[in-house]
Amino acid sequence: MTDIQFNEFQNKSKIIKSKDISIHLPSTPINYYRHGWQSWSLAAWTDLSSLPMQKPAIFYPMHVNEEFAYDNNPNGSWLGVVEFADGNILLLGALATDAHVHLVEDQLSGQFDADAEEWFVAYGQEYIVFAEYAEELGNHLGKNKRNDAPRVWCSWYSLYTSIDENILGKIFNDLGDLPFEVLQVDDGWQADIGDWRANPKFPSGMSALAEKIKSTGRRAGLWLAPLISVKSSPLFREHLDWFLRDERGRFVSAGFNWGEELYALDTTHPDVILWLATLMKQVRVWGFDYLKLDFLYAGALKGKRFKDIPREAAYRECLQVMREAMGLDAFFLTCGTPILPAIGMCDAIRIGPDVSHEWENFRNEHLLYNPSTPGTKNAIRTVIHRLWLGSLLHIDPDVAYFESKENSLTQEQKVLLQDLAYVCNFKATSDLPQWMTNNELEGLRSFLNTIPKVKQAGRYTFQLDDRIVDFTSAVTLPKTKTGLLGLWADFLGWLGDRHFVLRFFKMLDDNALRKRRNSL
Repeated sequence: MTDIQFNEFQNKSKIIKSKDISIHLPSTPINYYRHGWQSWSLAAWTDLSSLPMQKPAIFYPMHVNEEFAYDNNPNGSWLGVVEFADGNILLLGALATDAHVHLVEDQLSGQFDADAEEWFVAYGQEYIVFAEYAEELGNHLGKNKRNDAPRVWCSWYSLYTSIDENILGKIFNDLGDLPFEVLQVDDGWQADIGDWRANPKFPSGMSALAEKIKSTGRRAGLWLAPLISVKSSPLFREHLDWFLRDERGRFVSAGFNWGEELYALDTTHPDVILWLATLMKQVRVWGFDYLKLDFLYAGALKGKRFKDIPREAAYRECLQVMREAMGLDAFFLTCGTPILPAIGMCDAIRIGPDVSHEWENFRNEHLLYNPSTPGTKNAIRTVIHRLWLGSLLHIDPDVAYFESKENSLTQEQKVLLQDLAYVCNFKATSDLPQWMTNNELEGLRSFLNTIPKVKQAGRYTFQLDDRIVDFTSAVTLPKTKTGLLGLWADFLGWLGDRHFVLRFFKMLDDNALRKRRNSL
């Protein structure tokens, strides 16, 4: 253990190599910056009290660093930051993967899982300290901001999995001369999760789909989740030895989605490495050169691996394999990814949860206290607390909305989401031209063509050209529910861990999607 005194870095930041490090704080802080593990995990300034346990637990592998899910002390992945009454902050941040930081009483401490690595320690003004930490991360892990982020239309938030060859072809035509550089096909094209071939809804195949996109003058984009599989997939049935197991030989859960349990590939297994590289090359042969790889946290879950290396280091090696296989000319967007291991390995990173046509969902966010579930407030909250990553790579805040059809967001909430895209300099939408009014279409066109001058004015306020934008309304967290409401929340959390309940809600969602698709 390396003990650091405050006066050693009070006037100048330090880099210290140690497996374990501890800093005795000069006074009691007033707030703590919690940095979640992956794209969808909460990042936020909070007070020092314990946060309620988010529910249901079945989603822990997908939403949090499961190893620390039950830690009541303020903590976070790779970095921890305290704020003092005078407004200055103290940051302790790892400069390598596989590290965690805790605040226990007056001690801010960090630990690497394996060997001693370097820590960055700094005190001072928030913006300056975070910028210096980001600079050191770039020196250690690499920067990857070669080209401007393209303007993207993706299929997800309008049609979800109910896409097919005919409807996408119609949408691609209807987008007309809207200034998108990429049209990205999202979830719903594949035979199964783990079986990355075109399903019967795409009888012409993936090469024809990519060619259709390119015929509009845009780049072809594709969504995949290559590090997970469901039991129904041939990949799982035929290659059981490729999947991550725990110390007792049981398959490691990667969460629950698509009505099934998810399982994680062991990305250090030689056959898995070859399979992943082959898959990336196949996608390029089809004609797609914008790749959104999702649910990537599975590559860094805890378990026994073919190669005995720390789990985040294993995941980083996997990213490098896929990056090299897809080619440096491809645009590589990571989503659901542990944050630090992805730095230097990809072009862009999703830095918050999915948005939604709702501002917030009372059941998910207030009763289940889950800041990782899809929701516009959830997304803005975490994105605004990760903007400091923007000097290292492109940061994706998710899509902006313009249409009103089946969308409960107010105009002010839509504009806030659009302004966040300006701040991040990453523009995307899923809105369908046939569902938009003329005014909404012109608003989208203006959004895609506008590049405002952005200047940060405060923690949550920004100046965009000559106007001030304030994101404060999105950063608050729900209060803990007590009494009968608390008991109801606990019961809902219990229900949420039952597979049959989740499958029932999926059935309802699927029925709604079919109606949505049939309305086109």
